Amino acid sequence: MKPDTDIVCLSHLRWGFVYQRPNHLMSRFARERRTFFFEEPIFDASEPQLEMRRVNENLIVVTPHLPEADHDKTIERQKQVLDRLLHDFAVKDPVLWFYTPMALQFAPHIKPLLTVYDCMDELSHFDGAHPDIVHHEKQLFSRADLVFTGGHSLWEAKKQHHPRVYPFPSSVEADHFKQARTIVEDPADQAPIPRPRIGFFGVIDERMDLELIAKIAEERPDWHLVMLGPVVKIDPKTLPKRENIHWLGGKKYEELPHYLAGWDVAMMPFALNQSTKFISPTKTLEYLAAGKPVVSTAIRDVVRPYGEKGLVRIGDKDTFVREIALALEEDGTIRREAADAHVARTSWDHTFKKMSALLHETARTKQGADRCSTT
Repeated sequence: MKPDTDIVCLSHLRWGFVYQRPNHLMSRFARERRTFFFEEPIFDASEPQLEMRRVNENLIVVTPHLPEADHDKTIERQKQVLDRLLHDFAVKDPVLWFYTPMALQFAPHIKPLLTVYDCMDELSHFDGAHPDIVHHEKQLFSRADLVFTGGHSLWEAKKQHHPRVYPFPSSVEADHFKQARTIVEDPADQAPIPRPRIGFFGVIDERMDLELIAKIAEERPDWHLVMLGPVVKIDPKTLPKRENIHWLGGKKYEELPHYLAGWDVAMMPFALNQSTKFISPTKTLEYLAAGKPVVSTAIRDVVRPYGEKGLVRIGDKDTFVREIALALEEDGTIRREAADAHVARTSWDHTFKKMSALLHETARTKQGADRCSTT
């Protein structure tokens, strides 16, 4: 893969929504080559246009602004603005990197050096998923040179569909979250909240067990639940309201260690439903890097390996409160040492290097096969 090979990433997630897997990986690609992060459209324009925001010298976030239209017209307009982007920046033979199979509808004509499907979630299980997403995923499997998955359970579900599927569970920038161990000053909106504090950060959507959150708050009115993150796809009116539940909204990635520093326990109160069947929460490693005891529901990719190794306490609707109480009482030194050893074996830099090596290897093999076929 040549140094001038560009990355064109087609994402269902917005760059500025929550700093997560696409942000970490594309930021690293941009250290060595031009990287275009092409978002889903915003329907607020009278004529199709592109908004381009340069994050740094090599990383450009591209947002189509389109008129409201039917499905076929919208796909055609997305194709037009994507073609305009590739033309204006003289992009040739890029690595085409998909986060959503739905993007294949407006990109099938592009001739990439490589096609990568980074399947970070089972999108077909999410509320509001397009009914054709499974069909388009099958098409993407037929085109992809490489498939990455966001966790081991998702790898087990996808490996039968493609000969080159690799599990890459979400990783961590450990030094960023280790700041929580030394920060002493609380953010202004958290400072008045009494302790003990049980905290969560992340997207608050259909994956959240709101009944469990209400139960924790009701059974232990002396505990205070700090909930950080944007509320999406669910009605904010359905969030449990109690004096000891504090919905503080979304926070920037840079701010998270400052909130974590003031928590006594970090939690992952996920519902056990279709939307969480294959998730591999990035926050698991982030909580552990911050040195916090962690309590989670029985998410498969949390139970294995974190629960099995004693790094995370696993509870259900009947035992979650008890597990938090035990976490509050524990000394934690042995668990923290074991967690530090586990965290030290992974990083976003390491994940990126392994992915990048697979890209280079696959590009060499593919180009060699192309040369043989023309001789």
